[in-house]
Amino acid sequence: MGREDYSKAFKLGKKDYQARMLKGEKPTLQVLDDIMPEKGAYYELPLGLVQIPTDQIAGTKTIGRSSSFSGNFMPILKENTEFASKWATLSTSHVQEGIRDPITAYEYMNKFYILEGNKRVSVMKYFGAVSIPGNVIRIVPKRTEEKENKIYYEFMDFYQSAPINYIWFSQEGSFQKLQKAVGKEPGEVWTHEDLLNFSALYTRFTAEYKAKGGDKLQITPGDAFLAFITLYGYETTETKTTNELKELITKSWEEFKLLQEDQDIDLKMEPSQEKKPILSILLPLSLSKLKIAFIYEKTPGTSAWTYAHELGRLYLEQTFPEELQTVFYENGTPDNVDALIEDAIADGCNLIFTTTPAFVQASVKAAIANPDVRIMNCSLNTSHRYIRTYYSRMHEAKFMMGAIAGAMAENNRLTYIADYPIYGSIANINAFALGAKMINPRAKVYLEWSTMKEVDIDEKIRETQSSCISGRDMVIPEEASRFFGIYHMDGDYPRNLAMPLYHWGKFYEQLIRTITDGTWKYDDAPSTTKAINYWWGMSAGVIDVVCSNHLPIGTKRLVELLKNAISSESFNPFSGILYSQTGTVTDDPEGKLSPEEIMTMDWLAENVIGSIPKKEELKEQAVPVIDQQGVMKKEG
Repeated sequence: MGREDYSKAFKLGKKDYQARMLKGEKPTLQVLDDIMPEKGAYYELPLGLVQIPTDQIAGTKTIGRSSSFSGNFMPILKENTEFASKWATLSTSHVQEGIRDPITAYEYMNKFYILEGNKRVSVMKYFGAVSIPGNVIRIVPKRTEEKENKIYYEFMDFYQSAPINYIWFSQEGSFQKLQKAVGKEPGEVWTHEDLLNFSALYTRFTAEYKAKGGDKLQITPGDAFLAFITLYGYETTETKTTNELKELITKSWEEFKLLQEDQDIDLKMEPSQEKKPILSILLPLSLSKLKIAFIYEKTPGTSAWTYAHELGRLYLEQTFPEELQTVFYENGTPDNVDALIEDAIADGCNLIFTTTPAFVQASVKAAIANPDVRIMNCSLNTSHRYIRTYYSRMHEAKFMMGAIAGAMAENNRLTYIADYPIYGSIANINAFALGAKMINPRAKVYLEWSTMKEVDIDEKIRETQSSCISGRDMVIPEEASRFFGIYHMDGDYPRNLAMPLYHWGKFYEQLIRTITDGTWKYDDAPSTTKAINYWWGMSAGVIDVVCSNHLPIGTKRLVELLKNAISSESFNPFSGILYSQTGTVTDDPEGKLSPEEIMTMDWLAENVIGSIPKKEELKEQAVPVIDQQGVMKKEG
């Protein structure tokens, strides 16, 4: 039996050897001594007895045995050698009794290199063993700025909480995301039961993922697994049967493919210019109307954000009275949004707008489960293939608001009240600060966050004695408050100067026309793998600034000049030399930031007094939004 197994393993080895030769690769085992860091650039850390995943055994420690095996650890020495005889004896022993003696190995960058026990590894790999017990010494390299080194250090931190060595990621931050996805706090130690349950689920997932062709994707199984449990929830996926897992993996395949893309978001900066009548591109001929659902986080009466979207919904009904019907669902939360979307679909809605970033995951899950329903989420820089996202370039209006505030601030002090530190909001803050500085070089912007714990913003404003304040963007119907837009304090009463305007109605109208003129269908071509984000601004008429009668005529003229320049794209608020609180962002007088750089800002302009808060500093209501789209300021 052993000789017969050796003959089969030998053929596998020769086949692999020849294939590697044809590709110009080294045909035999990789040698750790050849790739080790220089002396003094690493240290050794004994890990004790470890279950070594066979898939991660990459080679041998020294060159002595490397030429006895092909790169896949199958033997390549002839069948009449002493080596072949020993291999065959080990093979027989494994079948009859099992190989129990641990091997000795080194681990480097989460790959394993065998010091003693190469033939045992070869036999175990031949028989398809998942893991092999071994005494392991870890080679720890010095920290560098290289991506792989950073990921490895994140892995070692994670390993302290969960000694799991069989999952790997291709992106920084993934081990922290995994810790969170399974419901653990940073640094929280996993129990033995936690480790067993995780191993069982990951093993089931990877088996189905690889059977579907996952090895052909340019991501790790760990990348796909993390995306999967983030989307569906760890506890939920644990309860799925193997058939249910297989079905969900198949439905989620476009999401996995998207993880391969370096530039995974296709920004649509302007709407389609064609305006055709409503056609049946989206709807079956049997349906006479497009039925649209709007899912709101709060109510139009209690939230300025929701009220703006509600005005957009009403605008749609007025614009297309015969062609479409709208309904809305309010008071959505991360806990009930799945049910709200299901209700909308059951009610016959074939286009659904979820109007907050906190509803992204629910939107993707619903889109995967209901491929005939179009679902769009109002968020920025969100990378999902099954849904479209949309957002307004509010920073263009905020730049103008800053210019107004800078012109009207007698003491050069301004306060900007922000809500969530998410994609887009940092650009709004910086645009406001740059606009103020352009008109008033001495202007300072005091940044306050309405979602911060235990912060009295009114008291902060009294302390700074700011001349102008930028509050919430618009009035809330159920609050007869004038503390919105840009306002100047006259004693205890605000005097409104201007307000930014989200014209969601025009945005939704043009999105509907994007569907009807065929642009949507064209973007859905099978060859397209990028996520699509509609990010429109002043040039599309979806953003504006409304000035009050309190503004001087000269300031109003300035606003019109800026509006025309930004709308015609002859001026970009983030152009020229830019400085942050910590140094130069760009020193090119003729340059300008790219849309991607604007969206993902994690710095504050030099004339901003304040900082980007940490997640733990924010109120509980901010957590779902921050988890999805939070921008945390990088250290250093």
